[in-house]
Amino acid sequence: MLKKINDLLAGIPMTIASGIFLAISLVLSLLDISVLVDPAWISVFISGIPLLYLSIWRIIHNPGISKISSALLISIAMIAAIAIGDLFAAGEVAFIMAIGAILEDKTTERAKKGLKNLIELTPQQGRLIENGNEKMIAAESIKQNDILRILPGEAIPVDGKIVNGNTSIDQSIMTGEALPVDKGIGDSVFCGTINRFGAIDITATKVGENSSLQKLIRMVQEAEDKKAPMQRIADKCASWLVPVALLIAVIAYFATNNIVRAVTVLVVFCPCALVLATPTAIMAAIGQATKHGVIIKSGEALEKMGKVDTIAFDKTGTLTFGKLEVSDIISFSEKMDNHRLLFLTASAEARSEHPLGKAIVASAKEQGIVLGGTSDFLMEAGKGIYAQVNTEKMFCGNEKYLTEKGIDISPKIKDVLKALQEQGKASILVAINDICTGIIALSDVLRPTAKEMILKLSKMNTQTVLLTGDNRQTADYFAKQVGITQVRAELLPEEKVKNIKDIQQNGKNVCMIGDGVNDALALKIANVGVAMGSIGSDIAVEAADIALMSDNISKIPYLKRLSNATVSTIKFSITLSLCINFIAITLSLLGLLTPTTGALVHNAGSCFVVLIAALLYDRKFE
Repeated sequence: MLKKINDLLAGIPMTIASGIFLAISLVLSLLDISVLVDPAWISVFISGIPLLYLSIWRIIHNPGISKISSALLISIAMIAAIAIGDLFAAGEVAFIMAIGAILEDKTTERAKKGLKNLIELTPQQGRLIENGNEKMIAAESIKQNDILRILPGEAIPVDGKIVNGNTSIDQSIMTGEALPVDKGIGDSVFCGTINRFGAIDITATKVGENSSLQKLIRMVQEAEDKKAPMQRIADKCASWLVPVALLIAVIAYFATNNIVRAVTVLVVFCPCALVLATPTAIMAAIGQATKHGVIIKSGEALEKMGKVDTIAFDKTGTLTFGKLEVSDIISFSEKMDNHRLLFLTASAEARSEHPLGKAIVASAKEQGIVLGGTSDFLMEAGKGIYAQVNTEKMFCGNEKYLTEKGIDISPKIKDVLKALQEQGKASILVAINDICTGIIALSDVLRPTAKEMILKLSKMNTQTVLLTGDNRQTADYFAKQVGITQVRAELLPEEKVKNIKDIQQNGKNVCMIGDGVNDALALKIANVGVAMGSIGSDIAVEAADIALMSDNISKIPYLKRLSNATVSTIKFSITLSLCINFIAITLSLLGLLTPTTGALVHNAGSCFVVLIAALLYDRKFE
């Protein structure tokens, strides 16, 4: 009950009411109008009770020196002001503290839905093969070495190895790869990944809490626990602020034999401007960033971004659009031009569900090509397709598939395939009437601003590294295109985390930028996580500290400059508030300030801090 009352009083509506009554009290005082009950009493009640509650709670629950907080000092000043009858001064320090608490709470509120969404990805059941019969059982009932059948479109319920069948697996949840990965007998599959095409049988190797997805969930939970809330700067200083303030007040009393001077010292010594310095600057910076399509979830993220010296990028959906497009059409026959090769291949692939086939069909349609009719369509999962287009017999697939069909792949064609692979491209071999006639290559598309963005970061003495689940050749190709020299490829989520920790152990502050579920843990474990908000998964966005809602990675240098400026503004505001406090304390000791006038000077210092922070909102960082 006490906590509910405290939360109600500390809320925005009641704090606004406190400010209104405080303003009425000031006006009545200036007009020398006396009333039966000073309205400042209401401000003291509304803003003072949460302050007393907080200071007492910290004394009881906080360990060691952290029992002493800025809330304790302001509570003492408030009680002292009440004791000598200066209610305005008492209400003013309590009200300013309440404003600071609300501003900081607003900057540190963070959604917690990401972990829930990740847990929801866990498959709930599997198809057990026992004595030749199939039966559905709960995922938690699956034991190691059980044989499971996975049909097209189903999620794989445990980690395992394929013992029968071929397929293509969508592993984007684990690796972020844009393309499904072709799998055959002996290949490993992971919990939570999706079987896209052929039916397969697997033997369970890691079940329950040992599966890859459960391990990912567990590590995200652990990483979330390590995210400590931002401490107020005033509280960090409170261990010396409180005793120093009390000491000076006691000396002032015995030196002057004037209790008013002692209370005035306590009032002006209150670190309200110090409390406001951090949250007001952060609120202004968050507002500035929001105008530019950058969502910053906490002040802690801004402060840490200013210290970042290494930025790690995922590839697919981050440096690239994560969308496959036809990049090369290569014909090996003089009688077959590129237009007809694309027409025949797209017509053959029109009934395919494979992403490569769909991309080829989309490319043909974009060029206004009207597809031909097909017959005898047959798809072999993880290999390729056969179809008859008009009178042409078409085989489209990988090298292994065409070789199995007795189609010769010449050394020249193999050299072209190798060159395309080195460029990070996926290739479809096209055979017409049992002769390999051409290749259609597809590639992810690099964001046009990526290279310039990396160059700007380099000029800011910020190192860049590529962490991706894609294969080595693809990773190297795209890294070279944008100017990243450090490349770490073929990484599972936990391996991305290990790489980030290795970089951190070398004394570096790391910012991770990613977009997929597989990046969620890396985003959390990095000093700062930035997610591609528009196309990024909900889990990645929730895990990150910052989200780029327009997916414009050219905003990364802007974000770095903004965070640096925010930290500088906070330091300047703190210095200014301490200088004002020092001057006010001196004037209080000389008897030139009373608790009321001291409270007004103290309030002016808080206003200066707010105005300085407001300037941050409209500053240009581009």
